[in-house]
Amino acid sequence: MTTIEDVEAARSDPKRANVLYHDWEAETYDDKWSISYDQRCIDYARERFVLAAGADGWPYETALEVGSGTGFFLLNLMQAGVAERGVVTDISPKMVEVACRNGERLGLDVTGRVADAETIPYPDESVDLVVGHAVLHHIPDVEQAFREVLRVLKPGGRFVFAGDPTRIGDFYARRLGRLTWWATTTATKLPFLNDWRRPQTELDESSAAAALEAVVDLHTFVPSELAGMADRAGAVDVETHTEELTAAILGWPVRTFESAVPPGKLGFGWANFAMNAWKTLSTVDRGLSKVLPADLFYNVLITGRKCGD
Repeated sequence: MTTIEDVEAARSDPKRANVLYHDWEAETYDDKWSISYDQRCIDYARERFVLAAGADGWPYETALEVGSGTGFFLLNLMQAGVAERGVVTDISPKMVEVACRNGERLGLDVTGRVADAETIPYPDESVDLVVGHAVLHHIPDVEQAFREVLRVLKPGGRFVFAGDPTRIGDFYARRLGRLTWWATTTATKLPFLNDWRRPQTELDESSAAAALEAVVDLHTFVPSELAGMADRAGAVDVETHTEELTAAILGWPVRTFESAVPPGKLGFGWANFAMNAWKTLSTVDRGLSKVLPADLFYNVLITGRKCGD
């Protein structure tokens, strides 16, 4: 169990904090975030990729994921036919271990390596595609990470990053999450709701995780400023897209509520409601994106290429 003392020790070293937090979370991460490797998440990963970069150029021969976690993005993209061979990298050894295990279970051609995004341990011009999901906001020097991504890409190769928070989106999402956590943990102290309350040791551990998560979440992004980082690193054809407004306003309280009650308490009906509601609101958000400023939406996606043929 990670303690507040561990958090304090890592507070001044974001890379150490990232290893500590993600090693701790690795074995339960997929369950925590409702990650799967079935059609539901295959479609989700494919849709994020298409939104960012379109559907041309598939399949890429070799793809590398930066900050892969348990492999959610790359493994599902491979199942969708986006890439034939994959490399999962993460600063957390435990995450790489779980990602490789997931890839083996799925029968995918995947290797893994512990790696820092600012110094990717692969040769120049060695991969066709680099991807990442919810990783850029953990990296201390994002512009340096883009330079490394471009170094390992072959000429003409593409990168796609998705799932990172915008500055405005993070502002409202975190406040909704904190309010939901407070309301749920307060309400479940009532005697008639006691069976909806996790044991106090688990709640304390979740609080420690939240404190550590605040240490590893280093950035929020203005889409135009994120594009500028990629431009300065040397990328060409850089584009950003944003998504999730009403879906994020629902999704953050839903995920927080799920983490505050005992596992299995909510059941399939709740999971079905949450997924269908998210899909419906995502459709609403696609319409809203045509009339509202991009900066209002929660997630930013960015793509670009390495100059070449």
